Amino acid sequence: MSTQVPALLDGLVDDAAVFPPGNAPLPDAVAAHRRHRAAWYADLVGPLLVPATRLPELAGLLGADERIAVGVIGDVPLDRLDEVRATADPRIHVRLVEAAVAKRGEDPLPGLTELVALARRAGGAGPAALDAVHAELPLTFGLMGALDALAAARADGVPIAAKFRTGGLAAELFPTPAELAAVICACRDRDVPFKLTAGLHQAVRHLDPETGFTHHGFVNVLAATLAAAGGATVARVAELLTAADPRPLLQHAEAGLDAPRPLWIGFGSCSILEPLTDLIRLGLVNGGFAA
Repeated sequence: MSTQVPALLDGLVDDAAVFPPGNAPLPDAVAAHRRHRAAWYADLVGPLLVPATRLPELAGLLGADERIAVGVIGDVPLDRLDEVRATADPRIHVRLVEAAVAKRGEDPLPGLTELVALARRAGGAGPAALDAVHAELPLTFGLMGALDALAAARADGVPIAAKFRTGGLAAELFPTPAELAAVICACRDRDVPFKLTAGLHQAVRHLDPETGFTHHGFVNVLAATLAAAGGATVARVAELLTAADPRPLLQHAEAGLDAPRPLWIGFGSCSILEPLTDLIRLGLVNGGFAA
């Protein structure tokens, strides 16, 4: 049986196997990523996410004629990201660079200005050009001003987008449905695409019995984003983010399966098979293996 991932889910899940909570050894992550890229569900999978400091190690794991597309996560100062990209092994295609521009409570604009400059330099045509730079913004002080700056840069042709955290090891790292809905609608109003990271472990909103944290569901986010792109209010978007019943979420998703996903770039997951299994279970992907 041959199965095709619908356009709505194309590239939804970046491969963050080496990051918490999975923490896979890089050799294992690279081997698994090769399998994902060759599988029937390959269209669901985005690039392998790798810390900037581990690119030399990654190069040592590649065959002589092998090529791999990666997203580089900035675990070095912002002013070193150009150097990291420029010195990467030519077998490594750095598609994306993602970096936090500020900690919670800090003004994001100085760091964002630096990252916009990198994106401006790295954009354009050619094999070394980046598809995008993702600026991770804290959901606190200065957020709306930072989104205005991103919108202005994008209007000038700079390939940059937003990134937000939706979970972590502390309760305050989980935005409420109302907070996340406001962010989604703010991005919509400015035509700024966004990516999410952390906490999206299952398709539907749920309570983790081990931590006591309530996690956002990635199908909740998908439905909420589709509604926002269609002009829904913040209250309606928050309602979809809150839903624990998948049925209203699936109504939104199924109506848009054949069209590209608006606004939401996708999310990183330390497991590819877990979100895939949820999508099959909900009927958004028809599970099967190519003959």
